[in-house]
Amino acid sequence: MKRTIRTIALSIAVLATAAWIVMGANRGFTKTTVPKKIVDEVTGNEGVIYEDRFVPGVELLGAALLGAGALAGASFFVKNKTKIKA
Repeated sequence: MKRTIRTIALSIAVLATAAWIVMGANRGFTKTTVPKKIVDEVTGNEGVIYEDRFVPGVELLGAALLGAGALAGASFFVKNKTKIKA
């Protein structure tokens, strides 16, 4: 049982880190809008528009890793199953 809980905790940590990297690896806070520079074709002026996009921040990664750590820590309080020999 302990091994199962620790395996689940490790898989949560690995999957959360991989998802954070794939979705942008933002080292700031979570963003729901991202600025995008555009250039006007006629005048050549630069402008900024905001597009809706979810970029997870480091606090979501930290929460997932904290949860995985808590799960791994809880595995130390689980008793091993004893096998009865017949």
